[in-house]
Amino acid sequence: MRSFTTSSSTATSISTDCPIPVLDIAAFLNDAPGALLSLGAELRAALEHVGFYYLSGHDVPQSLIDQVFAACARFHAQPLTSKMALRANAHNVGYMPVNGYVSRSSRVETATRPNLVEAFFVKRDLPPDHPDVLANIPYRCTNQWPDLQALPGFRDTVVAYCNTMERLCKRLLPVYAVALDLDPGYFDTAFTEPQYALRLSHYPPAEEGEDDQYGVAPHTDSSFLTMLAPSELPGLSIRMPSGDWIDAPIVPGAFLVNSGDMLRRWTNHRFLSTPHRVINRNANRHRYAIPFFFDATYNYPMTCLPTCHGPDNPPRYAPTTYLDYMRWFTRQYDHVRDQDHHAPGDPGVPDTQA
Repeated sequence: MRSFTTSSSTATSISTDCPIPVLDIAAFLNDAPGALLSLGAELRAALEHVGFYYLSGHDVPQSLIDQVFAACARFHAQPLTSKMALRANAHNVGYMPVNGYVSRSSRVETATRPNLVEAFFVKRDLPPDHPDVLANIPYRCTNQWPDLQALPGFRDTVVAYCNTMERLCKRLLPVYAVALDLDPGYFDTAFTEPQYALRLSHYPPAEEGEDDQYGVAPHTDSSFLTMLAPSELPGLSIRMPSGDWIDAPIVPGAFLVNSGDMLRRWTNHRFLSTPHRVINRNANRHRYAIPFFFDATYNYPMTCLPTCHGPDNPPRYAPTTYLDYMRWFTRQYDHVRDQDHHAPGDPGVPDTQA
């Protein structure tokens, strides 16, 4: 792992060869005077020029992060028959086996091979009698949980982590608003009940094969933002705006955060959605990852933000919602494409080209 430099600035660079900044949010979370404005400026620079940053100084307990990684490993250690009993559905909730999808939604690379990863997807844990569940609204569903006796404590740990991550993301919304020259409370209405998804991923040991074989092929996320907890093993690479690929260092205790296509679209390309990929090059070792994808309320109309367009920079996209965008995006997954026959065309195509 690369060495780290220290600085009196909140945004700290990770040595000279890694341009991903570290944003320390401790002062902001403690309501220090001026912390919101300075952190907003640092976030703006990170998302306009890199699309990724490390988040330190948060209050998510390391013990909880460790418990989720352990739960992820326990789940994937089960027999395949037990996991396949929870096969992911049209809501993209449940288990996806190795080689379960090709990255068809990628605007980065035309993938031809399935990804060498298995995953278990969880969304907000809605009860069976919730009105949205009864109405079968896409992505507003119950989760599929493993048997309590088979994995005791699994559900409680996962739900506790999702609740904790949702609180952290919502606390960061004023920073995103200030970074976009908006009022700190601008995003409150858009995130009254955010959509989110936790993906418990397992990259099995695999020898390096062909050039187009990946754990996850080059892609951009669909989300407003994604938070990746620090894993034990490296494997994530990021394609910088220069076109160069860099391996993302593991920063102990810090989340690696990136903006996704929904934020890129909402900001009229002001903020980046930076491509990244995963390859497990750790010989004979299993790699686990627990990315948390955070988005606006499912039916909130995302219209180009007022500070992101003007006479010489018209909106590139028509308004969309999480529901409409994700019904297109998740059709890269075989289990979704086979069950949902009414998804719209690509809403990621700009009305006017950049």
